[in-house]
Amino acid sequence: MEIRVERDAPWMSESRQLPAVTYNRMRILLGKSPGSVFVPIRSMQFLAIVDAEEIVFVDHIRKNWATIAWRDFRPGQRSALDAAVPYHAVYYRDDGLILMRRLQGEFDAALAALAAKAPAAGHPARVLDFVSRTGRAAS
Repeated sequence: MEIRVERDAPWMSESRQLPAVTYNRMRILLGKSPGSVFVPIRSMQFLAIVDAEEIVFVDHIRKNWATIAWRDFRPGQRSALDAAVPYHAVYYRDDGLILMRRLQGEFDAALAALAAKAPAAGHPARVLDFVSRTGRAAS
């Protein structure tokens, strides 16, 4: 499946820091996935699309247009594993700074909720055979 997210010209960008707990949660979930992780942020009606290079946030109104992107994570610049990770935030709308006031905290809460739903280690998912009304297994 291919998902295309369009981007307007950046409105503004700035350097920020992501708390270590949030960065580590994101990397753990990303490490368990085959490619990207989709993190619904229901409280803000946003979706975070996380891949190895960046996190792109889209809202419920313009679903295929980037609102904010977090990129250029530099975990090697921190002095300890519990130190914040510097990154670069790119805003594609003029309300990006207002959204950022809530986004970092809400993203962490959404990551924690998603991690809690992950299957426990040692209990892999199984595909069940459903029996049709005719008595044969569906294929």
